[in-house]
Amino acid sequence: MFVQVIEGRCKDAAGLRRQLDRWMDDIEPGASGWLGATAGVTKAGDAIVVVRFESEDAARRNSDRPEQGAWWNETSKYFDGEVTFRDCREVDTFMSGGSDDAGFVQVMQGRFKDAESMRAMEAGAEERLRELRPDLIGGVRAFHGDGSHTEANYFTSEAEARAGEKRMGAEAPDMASEYMSAIEDVRFFDLTEPLLYSPRR
Repeated sequence: MFVQVIEGRCKDAAGLRRQLDRWMDDIEPGASGWLGATAGVTKAGDAIVVVRFESEDAARRNSDRPEQGAWWNETSKYFDGEVTFRDCREVDTFMSGGSDDAGFVQVMQGRFKDAESMRAMEAGAEERLRELRPDLIGGVRAFHGDGSHTEANYFTSEAEARAGEKRMGAEAPDMASEYMSAIEDVRFFDLTEPLLYSPRR
């Protein structure tokens, strides 16, 4: 899997949503190798879009389409200032991965002190995590290539996610603290109204 992360300040969340919906209607039918996207705007006005492709080649083919370029020229008007694009060639999924059934998505950016140790810890703790966090459907983590990453976690609802955080802190404090101590420069994007897209064909 190849992931592109798009991030910037949004000055018109409703307009951005219309553009994403228009992409699905007008551009998606010809986007071979596109697997889906998760997008949203936080209450603070930060927009983030996590786009999944089968491969980097598929992403490049889509970017090279004239209709994609025209669509982005219009979409960029809904951002305020610079928009950051990150191409991620290294991608992990965990539990059930992403889900269009999620009612709440929390996107986290940060930097692991030791990514391989983190992966080993997660693999050993997945069964326990499923027990503790039935609200957590799964996630997708995309590495930026400079040691940092973007991680989208999909939850059944925000209320259930907050309750799950408290339950995990009470029942498995060591697991929660081990994870947070392994990551630096953390930034959160809480998408209370996530926009979730998948191929229609």
